[in-house]
Amino acid sequence: MSVVYVLAGIFIFGFLVAIHELGHFLAARLCGVRVDEFSIGMGPCLWQRETEETQYSLRLLPIGGFCALGEDEEDTGDERCFAHQGFWKKLIILAAGSLMNLLAGMAVIACVFATASGFYLDQVAGFSEGFPLEGEEGLMVGDIFYKVDGWRTYLRGDAAMFLQFNDGRGVDLEVIRNGEKVVLKDLPMYRGTYDGAEGRFGLSVGAAMVPASLGTTLRFVVYQTLDFVQQVYFSLSQLIRGAVGLRDLSGPVGIVSTITEVGTSSKNAASAVKNIAMFGALIAVNLAVMNLLPIPALDGGRIFFLAVDAVSLALFRRKVPVRYQAAVNTACFVLLMGMMLLVTLKDISGLVIGS
Repeated sequence: MSVVYVLAGIFIFGFLVAIHELGHFLAARLCGVRVDEFSIGMGPCLWQRETEETQYSLRLLPIGGFCALGEDEEDTGDERCFAHQGFWKKLIILAAGSLMNLLAGMAVIACVFATASGFYLDQVAGFSEGFPLEGEEGLMVGDIFYKVDGWRTYLRGDAAMFLQFNDGRGVDLEVIRNGEKVVLKDLPMYRGTYDGAEGRFGLSVGAAMVPASLGTTLRFVVYQTLDFVQQVYFSLSQLIRGAVGLRDLSGPVGIVSTITEVGTSSKNAASAVKNIAMFGALIAVNLAVMNLLPIPALDGGRIFFLAVDAVSLALFRRKVPVRYQAAVNTACFVLLMGMMLLVTLKDISGLVIGS
């Protein structure tokens, strides 16, 4: 694993965590909430500057940062601490970190797409001999995929991915044909033997190019961002269904290994930078979405408790005790760290076996 790619992975992780914490910091400032410390990096302090209420720090390890809001100071009487804020201010501050990750991902995608000459969509390119559903009531060459089993096909490669996970008992498709949407519910496109290979659907997926323009580029920046968001939920759905497992998950070591693979498989240095940047955008959007899931110890879990408190106050005129929230957050944090350790050990063992 090249040192260059390891450093690229460290930079991506550090930047995304730092930009996440910057989101919390800027939102707190806009809401008039006191920030005790804003730090770039973790570990021993290399430099610091103190203002009247905030300490700014630069720390040794470039693996993120933190934004200390004085959240446990509810009994101090300081009306500007986070604990004393209302529902909407807390919600804005908690969600701002993920918003910054999402915007960072979109900015990277926009930079990569700025030089594109066109964008590609999945379309039906042809059929194997004996395919039974060719025609106006089924599929036709040139049909552009719009949805597969309810999942939107934003860009090239989506249709093949969603079809790969279909159980072969019929497919729900939406395609664009001659500019109009055609809905094909429970299409009996079962897996069979085509061209001498088993388990195929009997069609080939090609690409339709949409020429680039300013409007088209902006539209596909949004499409790519939404596609990354959808991939998170699709992966989670497959994890819940058992279609993927622990072996398919990656931690920091696995991600750096993927960065190395992306870089070394690129045809030149410029292509490597572009491909790694897009992978970094994928990670940024993943962090934005995952961090808003209602899982204790994440921002989404804290937002969930915030909503529970609001309902509890309205119905029972009391909040969920802080100690209970802290216990749940701590237990989930330990569980998440344990899962991360298992995934990391799996990634390391994979590298050792593959070397």
